[in-house]
Amino acid sequence: MSAPILYWVRRDLRLSDNPALVAACAAGGPVIPVFICDEVVESHGAAPKWRLGLGVEAFAKALEEAGCKLILRRGDAFPVLQKLIEDTGAKAVHWNRLYDPDSRKRDEGVKAGLKDDGIEAFSHNGHILFEPWTVETGGGAYYKVYTPFWKNVRSRDPGEALSAPKIPAPGSWPASDDIADWQLGAAMNRGADIVAEHLNVGEPAARARLANFIGHGIDDYSDARDNLAKNGTSLLSENLAYGEISARACWWAGQRAMEEGKQGAETFLKEVVWRDFAYHLVYHTPRITSGNWREEWDAFPWNTDERKAEVKAWKQGRTGMAIVDAAMREMYVTGRMHNRARMLVASYLTKHLMCHWQIGLDWFEECLVDWDPASNAMGWQWSAGSGPDATPYFRVFNPETQAEKFDKNGRYRMRWLAEITNQPPETATSYFDAIPRSWNMSPGDGYPDKPIVDAAEGRKRALHAYENRNF
Repeated sequence: MSAPILYWVRRDLRLSDNPALVAACAAGGPVIPVFICDEVVESHGAAPKWRLGLGVEAFAKALEEAGCKLILRRGDAFPVLQKLIEDTGAKAVHWNRLYDPDSRKRDEGVKAGLKDDGIEAFSHNGHILFEPWTVETGGGAYYKVYTPFWKNVRSRDPGEALSAPKIPAPGSWPASDDIADWQLGAAMNRGADIVAEHLNVGEPAARARLANFIGHGIDDYSDARDNLAKNGTSLLSENLAYGEISARACWWAGQRAMEEGKQGAETFLKEVVWRDFAYHLVYHTPRITSGNWREEWDAFPWNTDERKAEVKAWKQGRTGMAIVDAAMREMYVTGRMHNRARMLVASYLTKHLMCHWQIGLDWFEECLVDWDPASNAMGWQWSAGSGPDATPYFRVFNPETQAEKFDKNGRYRMRWLAEITNQPPETATSYFDAIPRSWNMSPGDGYPDKPIVDAAEGRKRALHAYENRNF
């Protein structure tokens, strides 16, 4: 019998349209899927690490139903793979590529080490639509602005989605860890029970979510996605983050909807490509994840002290700017935040409060179950003005006018702020069951009489700082 092949599972927790799994199964030997709680996984914040663990459990169950098994190991990726190769006699390893700096550093080291050991190493594109190096301007450069990027790829064929393969099993399985021993949700503390009610875990759930959106939500998507009180988005970011559904599956579903004349289909396709654009930038300019994309912003005098009172108020949803506070509490209860609200809270932190975007980026990585390293980095820098935004950096969102436009009747704010209504809904009160006890907050607390920085004052202060910048 041919030597086994290791399929290294990362952010591709699905059986269908999985290029690395398909290639491993086609190679002629038994396939051993392995997930490693490695140096990259260990670096994740509380919510994404916990949610990844839940996704791994769901994928392990799906593999078992397919007559296979997921081997779990913990430790730095390369020595763990070396030990598995020693245990199994495997001669090749397949995986789907990732593009953020930490993953690339790990993967490049693994590939070089495997080749030095005489083991074949194959990486595949299973995370995005188009490889970052395949999309170029007319001059052969990478794209820095989204619209021309979209125009370049909108007519491209990303290839048909692949069917789930039949996975050939080995005669015996290597030893596996018990995922419960890893305690991936330990940092969630009591918040896990609250957030768990809002999750949509696993490939079947992801495919059902896409089908429901295409069938019932995509027609109104162009307008409804900005309505804070309405569930007008696809909610697929959670599943895309862990590869429980592929970007290609979303692309073809959107294309079919567009052929059927559904009005919001092209807008949805643009959002799928927006995710690709984030990875395009992360690949070509990896500094975007940890430093200013526009390097001249290194001289800008943002506050970098997370201990300041206004930063604490922002994190706790106690700024007194109701639309901002509602969004921050939505994130703490559900692990997600409405996309329009993400822009508002980011603008308020970086412009009204004049705090460094890195503070917000790190907090989102701690709290979001749909955390994605590329989208998070691009979103924060786009909002702060230091990133790839074609609109001038001095744009400052007015949270009050944004609330009037996108939450006209205040339903979103009442859904998440217990202190502003006499009969708060469970969505609002559950926030106090999720937060750390050390915050010493309760639904009976009075809401701040006024914002810590009001809309007009904050805009004036931000514009003054921009006018006197040293670049």
